[in-house]
Amino acid sequence: MSDNVVPIKRASNDAPPTLTPILSLTATPMNAVNAIILDRMQSEIPLIPALAGHLIAGGGKRMRPMLTLAGAEVVGYQGTRHHKLAAAVEFIHTATLLHDDVVDGSEMRRGKSAANIVYGNPATVLVGDFLFSRAFELMVEDGSLKVLKILSGASAIIAQGEVDQLTAQRKIETSEERYLDIIGAKTAALFAAASRISAVVAEKDEAEELALDAYGRNLGIAFQLVDDAIDYDSDAAEMGKDRGDDFREGKMTLPVILAYARGNEEERRFWQDAIAGFANEDADLAHAVELIRKHDCVTATRDRARHYAQRACDALSIFPDSAARRAMVEAAQFAVARGY
Repeated sequence: MSDNVVPIKRASNDAPPTLTPILSLTATPMNAVNAIILDRMQSEIPLIPALAGHLIAGGGKRMRPMLTLAGAEVVGYQGTRHHKLAAAVEFIHTATLLHDDVVDGSEMRRGKSAANIVYGNPATVLVGDFLFSRAFELMVEDGSLKVLKILSGASAIIAQGEVDQLTAQRKIETSEERYLDIIGAKTAALFAAASRISAVVAEKDEAEELALDAYGRNLGIAFQLVDDAIDYDSDAAEMGKDRGDDFREGKMTLPVILAYARGNEEERRFWQDAIAGFANEDADLAHAVELIRKHDCVTATRDRARHYAQRACDALSIFPDSAARRAMVEAAQFAVARGY
């Protein structure tokens, strides 16, 4: 396919990009994936499906399994192996969310009380472990050592990224380079793996595998950059979580890194206090938002996200033009333009 490069058609400039094309593209196989998720989250211990369902049934874009399904379409795969693998991807993601909410002490997730608030930290951690185990069961059932290597490797990288983020917390000296390393691990690794396994099950060549890997990886970075911008640019109702969570937890995300770098001496002292945990009241958050706006840090963060989204789109150029490719391009454009 690499010898037959077709220019990518961009979404119309007259209308904002949406997820509608990729949702339509993957609707039928997603029904199969959702059935697998519902079946495999069951247990004779009632607390397990209750807690898992609290998050899984709570909405979410299902971006990661959607990438597995869309990737299968773009490479022309006709089988169904990817259904179980897409479910495994969603279980990995859900498990990490459950664990993250415990680590962060989050109170909201997807617009409602986080599982750790409703069920407590111990149960939330253990059900996260259960979902990780279910994910690996599904991988083993698929029977491909290559798929198992890709997804298990991504799981390890995600865990390392979360630990790296934890060790960078409340450290004002965190650089943009380290921040990008963190989000490349904790977010982009699963986007990349979810996309790549489609080419593996379709038995495509390495060039197509790597193209889907690059698409997912760059999309994941763009997605996280926008998430971090939204934390300082949207209200809780839009985000589905408490506004300013990152600020209160002392996370050095890109808007803060840029505001600190661009600030004067007084502003930098404020950021030092805030990230250290000495200035985290509502008034401090309001001041933080004011400084981030003053230095156009949300705009700069979204600009960087657009760069990575473009790289994601460019990675698809080895595939022939198709509805699937156009849907994946528009999904990348939506990831940057979204406000939630």
